[in-house]
Amino acid sequence: MKLNIIKQAGKVALVGAILFGPSSCSDFLTEEAPSNLTPESFYTIPDHAEAALASVYADLRFMGDGAGIFSSNWQLLEAMTGTSTTETAQNSDLNNLYGLVHDGNTAHVVNYWNGLYKVISQANQVIAKVPPITPMPDAQKKKILGEARFLRASAYFTAVRLWGDVPLVTNPQTASSEDFSPPRAPQEEVYKLIVEDLVAAEAAGLAWMDASGRVNQAAVKAQLARVYLTMAGFPLSKGAAYYKLAADKAFEIITYANANPGMINLFPTYEDVHKESTENRLEHLFMLQYNTLVAGAPMDNMYPNFKPVTFNGPGGTGSTVPTPAFYQSYEPGDLRTKDQEGYFYTTYFTNGNGARFDLGAPYIFKHFNRTSSGTSGVAGTRQNNLNVPQIRYAEVLLTYAEAQNEVGGPTQAAYDAFKRIRDRAQLTTPALGTYTQASFREAVWKERWHELCYEQITWFDMVRLRKVFNEKTKGFDNFVGHVNLSSNQALQSKHLLLPLGKQEMLNNPNLKPQNPGYPE
Repeated sequence: MKLNIIKQAGKVALVGAILFGPSSCSDFLTEEAPSNLTPESFYTIPDHAEAALASVYADLRFMGDGAGIFSSNWQLLEAMTGTSTTETAQNSDLNNLYGLVHDGNTAHVVNYWNGLYKVISQANQVIAKVPPITPMPDAQKKKILGEARFLRASAYFTAVRLWGDVPLVTNPQTASSEDFSPPRAPQEEVYKLIVEDLVAAEAAGLAWMDASGRVNQAAVKAQLARVYLTMAGFPLSKGAAYYKLAADKAFEIITYANANPGMINLFPTYEDVHKESTENRLEHLFMLQYNTLVAGAPMDNMYPNFKPVTFNGPGGTGSTVPTPAFYQSYEPGDLRTKDQEGYFYTTYFTNGNGARFDLGAPYIFKHFNRTSSGTSGVAGTRQNNLNVPQIRYAEVLLTYAEAQNEVGGPTQAAYDAFKRIRDRAQLTTPALGTYTQASFREAVWKERWHELCYEQITWFDMVRLRKVFNEKTKGFDNFVGHVNLSSNQALQSKHLLLPLGKQEMLNNPNLKPQNPGYPE
């Protein structure tokens, strides 16, 4: 968990420019040569603070980093859901995730832990080192600290949902730090920090939206709504009071969006969800930023296996493709399943821009970049700069609908939010009066499965609800005992948490015991 700021100093200025656009770095260049920087001398001017924050943003991209042949870290949160399968089956760690036999040696598990704690470590440096910088405008300082606290909270929010009790480290560390080998903190304490960080970020004077890709007010409020919704469910089971907190926070965004539909709204088409020209705008409240000058988009594992859908010709790994059962579970006429218009495609153009051909199966279109890959009659740029969605306004609407229903049944406002998702899919929605609280609850859950699929959200819904969508019955099974049709394996209670990495437990014996059901 130790942060080596010296290694970061040489890259953060470039990263900052790519992430946030040009800014003056003359002070940074003349203050001191990067090779001479130390943690003490680095945080001396505002540009240092901006550069250090940029390095935290950059580290978020660990989710797209590789995890062995034909696999990436982000697949951790998709393979276990049962909504996807693999056409290649050449990565044993990924196969273990699909087969629900992963353990503390599985690369994706290890990489996620390391990646999250690197984000936390970098954020801790910013939070501790920026306040003493003088002179520095208070507004700039407050904004940077708010962004850093959002990023730390988001990393801890992911960690606590994946592993349960996790080490709670809030200060910069060195090998001589007293808490260099920290024990695991109870989940309640971790959630307390998460909420404190997000509330602080909410008060940091951030703009409602930020087209540069930086944290914004809408993203902070949406993350708070997510946190409250999760705390209302399992494992904390805080119930009605937290459902209300989630509903109220989501409704703040909805209220702003209704008054400012040009700032926050649903995109008019599903194509807009995966276009470079719409990144960080309207529906995209927060995204992971990608640019081939630093790092190209990481979702190529969704391309069909050795089918010429891009300028590369026969390529792609097909290591994450939709299961036929999940694709077929959508209602008839759902626009989200229409070829090249929704979230899936069943045909494409040879080598990206040639003759249309049949793929023989549905594939995931939600992260497909026509700009880089090519489209009918138009050659691709070969530069995949597509960002990866983290928070969309569609999720805010569904969070509000779910949480408000738990507070007092399906109100008109909850119904309206739910219906907007179905309207875009060109589906007919039964009248409000036909729903009970129970039937509306499952209707919203189903929309979450179909709208938010392949965005690293479904697994967390499964864990907080202890329920899983059954593609055959179109209802919901209990988590324990549900059979993933991707592998024909049943979920067990141990799967509610991931195992801790074997090497991490050897490095830090204070992490023991291992999570239930996994070997030490």
